[in-house]
Amino acid sequence: MCATLRLMRINFKVGHFPHFPATSYTSQLLLLHSHKTLNPKVSDFSTSSSNYSSNSLVSVKGFDFLEQFTPFKSPAKNCSNCTVITSNERRKIVVGLSKMIKDEKGCILEAFSRDFCPSFLVKIMNLFDDREVAFAFFKYAVQDYGEATMKGCCISAHILAAGELRLLAQDMLSWIVKRVGKCRSYEVVEFMWREHYKYESDFSVLDSLMRAFLTAEMVSGALEIWSRMRDNGLRPSSSAVGILFKLLLRIGDYGSVWKLLRDMLRKGPRPTSNLFNVMVLGYCRKGRLQTGESLFHLMRKFGCEPDVFTYNILINAYCIRGWTSHASNWVHMMAEDGCSPSICTFSTIINALCKEGNVVEARKLFDGMQDVGVFPSTATYNALMDGYVKAREVFQASMLYEEMKKNGVAPDAITFNILVAGHYKYGKEEDGDRLLWDLTVAGLSPDYLFSDVSIAGLCWAGRLNEAMVLLDNLLEKGIPVSVIAFNSIIAAYSKEGLEEKAFEVYNIMVQFGQTPSASTCSSLLLGFSMTGRLQEARDLMAKMITMSFPINITACTVLLDGYFKKGDVMGARTLWEEMEKMGIAPDAVAFSALIDGLVKAGSVGDAYDAFFQMLRKGLVPNNFVYNSLITGLCNSGHMYEAQKLENDMRERGLLPDVFTINTIINGFCKQGRMKLAIDSFVEMQRSGLQPDIVTYNTLINGFCKAFDVVNADNFMKRMYASGLEPDITTYNIWLHDLCSTRRINRAAMMLDELVSAGVLPNTVTYNTMMNTACNDILDRAMILTAKLLKMAFIPNTVTANLLLSHLWKQGLPQRALIWGKKLTEIGFEFDEITHKILDKASHCIQEKADYCTETTEKSLFLDFLMYITYDFLRRSRAYTDNNDSSFELVEDGPCGSFKLVNKATV
Repeated sequence: MCATLRLMRINFKVGHFPHFPATSYTSQLLLLHSHKTLNPKVSDFSTSSSNYSSNSLVSVKGFDFLEQFTPFKSPAKNCSNCTVITSNERRKIVVGLSKMIKDEKGCILEAFSRDFCPSFLVKIMNLFDDREVAFAFFKYAVQDYGEATMKGCCISAHILAAGELRLLAQDMLSWIVKRVGKCRSYEVVEFMWREHYKYESDFSVLDSLMRAFLTAEMVSGALEIWSRMRDNGLRPSSSAVGILFKLLLRIGDYGSVWKLLRDMLRKGPRPTSNLFNVMVLGYCRKGRLQTGESLFHLMRKFGCEPDVFTYNILINAYCIRGWTSHASNWVHMMAEDGCSPSICTFSTIINALCKEGNVVEARKLFDGMQDVGVFPSTATYNALMDGYVKAREVFQASMLYEEMKKNGVAPDAITFNILVAGHYKYGKEEDGDRLLWDLTVAGLSPDYLFSDVSIAGLCWAGRLNEAMVLLDNLLEKGIPVSVIAFNSIIAAYSKEGLEEKAFEVYNIMVQFGQTPSASTCSSLLLGFSMTGRLQEARDLMAKMITMSFPINITACTVLLDGYFKKGDVMGARTLWEEMEKMGIAPDAVAFSALIDGLVKAGSVGDAYDAFFQMLRKGLVPNNFVYNSLITGLCNSGHMYEAQKLENDMRERGLLPDVFTINTIINGFCKQGRMKLAIDSFVEMQRSGLQPDIVTYNTLINGFCKAFDVVNADNFMKRMYASGLEPDITTYNIWLHDLCSTRRINRAAMMLDELVSAGVLPNTVTYNTMMNTACNDILDRAMILTAKLLKMAFIPNTVTANLLLSHLWKQGLPQRALIWGKKLTEIGFEFDEITHKILDKASHCIQEKADYCTETTEKSLFLDFLMYITYDFLRRSRAYTDNNDSSFELVEDGPCGSFKLVNKATV
């Protein structure tokens, strides 16, 4: 995305100010300091200039609108100044400044802009009447951190604290500490401590400094302030202690936690239930569940009774680890201790049961909680709805949505995303489209959901550019946009493999003050996994864990699936072991990905072991798990075990679907046991399942391989009678049968028929006919090849293998080796079959067997086909190399932003 558009996205467009018309007030605002800036014409800020953002004006015209209000020279030339505030903050600052000028306060602005003065800074910040806007103005206006400026800022903080604006003073101090860094932070402490008694008490200044260091996440500075408080006989506030403990636990400094707790027990303040909750939560998040439990029992010794939050923290920790039965025991203990479970308690258990695939038990708990007077919230409905969708029970999810509306529970954008995803993946797309229409076009969504739902709707419809334009407009107009809207665009870009754009949207999200959620992290990882950049994905996950981002099982599952898709089974196994070490318990979806990946890698035995491990953990396998295992068993010829697993599936209340029966039919067809395949087909119809095109293609292919053309024709007729039309797979089956029985003319006619029917040939079609052409007489082979070239023939590895094989078989092993060398030079990846062909050709030459050395018409024909294949593969490889650059993830700014840097350009 071009630099101008990026600037326009993250900065305010001046021409869009609805509260800032070109009036005399505007002129006064612009003309305050003609000695400092060139005075542009007022028309430069009219609607005609709406194509420029405020920051683009800096670069294009050398003028930053806000520069005239700061006492420091040309801050706009400093790139960091353009990023310390967002476009929305810039808008609010300008609106506030224009109001000051309208209220005849321009003299204060003028005085401050000429020379930095602490009292004028405080007056201006007070005039904004909004803490966030006042703080944003401070960040922009004060960009010099010399000794004199720091002293002035400290005086301003004292004045604000004395005027009962301690929170704003703490914002200022945390910003200064963060900007000057650890090495100079002691200067801030000394400046604040000197003569502080003129403005505020010892406790007030030290408490503000401690909170400033905590906000800046400088633990060492906060601990030094703690020591200074003790030296002055002061007690830290309980709320500040809670923040300090939370930060220490997050970075894993457990020694300091226990040291401070002992200090509190001796000198105060006494630990509260809230502080113990912070500690229990911190240890549970680090996977130290046993320590969390010990703290639960310890808190009673210090007069602190566990509350509903304490129980919920432990219940959630057990659920995250997959120990739902233990979590349920804690709910019973909670009730016995006289602590009533909250809606959060029930929602946590319901969500855990749904992730295990146990939707039936989740529904029972959902109904039971209402019997005891606890009514479900939006989050509860979402958890159960998501469970239904993941179990592919989209109809039940839709019924729950109607129940939700009937009970007056307002859906949110997450509800909408769950339902639309369910309809698109497992239901009917038209139902998803209808829901999109109702919520986005017909305006049935609540006003507060409009932005989130509209952006998500455009993403689901594949209209990403429009979604991005809508997001830009909403941000520019100051309309609140939640993390859900950002996540929708990030996920959509990631699914398309456009990870750079996904990170661009992520950085905008961070700049607008949104905290990344677990869904954000999973979507960013998905972008790398989709394009096979697994090393970058691992690096990203490591950085996210370091920065305490909410990494959950979904993120790990995305990465696990990426490893299997790339064929890196060892990498997938390593990740699975690391998940256990990190205390991330696999859910039903993670086990599904593991089992399916192992089956596709040919490790059916390991997949079966994972299946039994899943059952031991109390997780409920769904149709996808059973289908994966049945596929693996059928492919390895273990039909008895496959049928046994199908019966087990029925006993567990899961009904085999069309995919299940098709897999079993295909297994019997591969073994030539056509009678049993027909029996499965009949049983399929008897159970109410409708055979699809895959069913008929499987049976037709089975009969063709058994040389039973009569039954193959019969099933072709039954397919037409059921209202199904042949697809490319059907045609390929018949083409292969015709070619293998040397009915070349009939095959050529069928090739014309499929094109006339509007069916597009695929690589299998091309390779089948190409193999026939190589075996046929030259004249007819050339005619057939011309047909294929006219259809935009696309060669692949199979094409290269069959041509190399024909060169060897027709007495041209030397030509096969020459072409093999050429393919190696362009980075063509040989498979096992390619190596075998080239080994046979080399062996043939070494034994000096009889082979053709003269150039014949047939050898020229084969060379011609080989050259077409080689040229296509070479050009495809060059395109892939140019577009498959390796990226490095680097931190970009102090707010948790990232950017992707192409390693080739570094």
